[in-house]
Amino acid sequence: MPPLVVILRTERGVRVENVEKILSNRINNVGEEQYLVRWRTQTKTQRPPLSWHGLSELSRCLELVQDYLEVKLYSSSCRKRKSPDDDDNHDAERISPAERRLKRESRASSTVSSSSNSSLSPSLHHMPHNEFPEIKIYNGVFDEINGYIVARCASTPDMDHVNIHDVPTAQMLAIARRSSTRQAEELIRAEIIRRLRLLSGPKVHLINTYDSSSPCLRFQFITEYVLREGVIKLDPATTVGCQKCSPHMGRDIGCEYTKKCDCLEYAAVDENRLTAEEKELYKYIKKHGGDTTGLPKKFPYYAEGTKRAKTGCLVPFYLKSRNPIYECNDNCKCGRDCRNKNVQFGRRMELEIFKTKSRGWGLRCRKDLREGEFVDTYRGEVITDKEATRREESGGKSKASYLYSLDKFAETEGIPQEEIYVVDGEFMGGPTKFMNHSCEPNCRQYTVSYNKHDAKIYDIAFFACRDIPAMEELTFDYLDKDEEDEDGDEQSESQPGEDAVPCLCGAKKCRKWLWT
Repeated sequence: MPPLVVILRTERGVRVENVEKILSNRINNVGEEQYLVRWRTQTKTQRPPLSWHGLSELSRCLELVQDYLEVKLYSSSCRKRKSPDDDDNHDAERISPAERRLKRESRASSTVSSSSNSSLSPSLHHMPHNEFPEIKIYNGVFDEINGYIVARCASTPDMDHVNIHDVPTAQMLAIARRSSTRQAEELIRAEIIRRLRLLSGPKVHLINTYDSSSPCLRFQFITEYVLREGVIKLDPATTVGCQKCSPHMGRDIGCEYTKKCDCLEYAAVDENRLTAEEKELYKYIKKHGGDTTGLPKKFPYYAEGTKRAKTGCLVPFYLKSRNPIYECNDNCKCGRDCRNKNVQFGRRMELEIFKTKSRGWGLRCRKDLREGEFVDTYRGEVITDKEATRREESGGKSKASYLYSLDKFAETEGIPQEEIYVVDGEFMGGPTKFMNHSCEPNCRQYTVSYNKHDAKIYDIAFFACRDIPAMEELTFDYLDKDEEDEDGDEQSESQPGEDAVPCLCGAKKCRKWLWT
């Protein structure tokens, strides 16, 4: 593999706030990759300046360079592309509204520029295929703001002018198709890898053996929720830990062997540990309703030394149900090593974000996963239901792929729909953002709470729902059906709606449609 090209960030780069987008690329006469910048103007009537810049000057604009490369990859017939079926694949189409707009503009500008370039400077006409003029800027002059390069509108007789509607021109497109973008691609990949290395926990790798693309630089990796306007998380003072437990119960592993751990107050009842009197009480509660406080509760994780070395994995009762998992917290008396502290410590295995053959980016693990083993949490912006609706309507139906409603306790706690919070993982999140859908998944998402009194904000955690060999793609079911619903579920043969999203997961029992 060729060595990575390292381009140093320079103080004198372009001022990203003044840049609108990248329009074209070329290799200059000394072999340097250059990209054509379209600058913002103060009014729509002004003719925007266009200028060529090397990557050292564009180091703060890599997101815009990547936007351009995606458009070029999309529209080029000579670059290696995903399989033809990808255009109909839901995962391949999960792109931001900005990316969709750029692709539409690229196709439109290609059509316009191929038919007309009569308003260009004469120096751009009849140019030999192996050379081009070293024009640096059109429609303006360079200036400086706080040490950064900007371009401002200007017009003089000796200035190079170009009609913005003709850019990129047919000549520019021809040059761009022949010009390498390898340095930019390597620089973008290096930036993604740098960000992955900043994540806490074991290393997250980036693998792409199909093309030169990288995950979107606009995506921000985070390890905790980002609470947006209108979202209120309960004060940490409301987090009450178990006070009757200690680190020395059972085999010095904390809460598992106590009958009345406070943190499990709202957890599912462990019917196997009920006395005769408690069985009668529980029978009455199930029929008429009531408080199960004081009854022994089901512990979520296997203890140390369990058969098949399942220490820390979900027990079948939770794995095969939709019961919420309540973990102990920092205010507990059970100590750090309590077996009821698992998800809160974060991911504990190396993962790979990798380019799949036909489904965009995917996620896999470098080691075998045991049934019930914790993989990672789903992170993102926590927004209001109103904001989620606005984003969904502006982003299209595919946007639903990234939205998680935190509605697990809405019915039992009487939370109205408009007060439910939603997690949006499209623009920021963790590695699990890259997990694809399957109608027969190997992972499943579960509700995990560390504050039993906060019914509106909790974690969404992925666990392996079967043994998963190393390097098998990790998948989950976007619909997240309850177990009882799945048993009677048949592949729907009904006519899908107009906005139906086809499912191409390839599973033997594929439902054909993600949502209809």
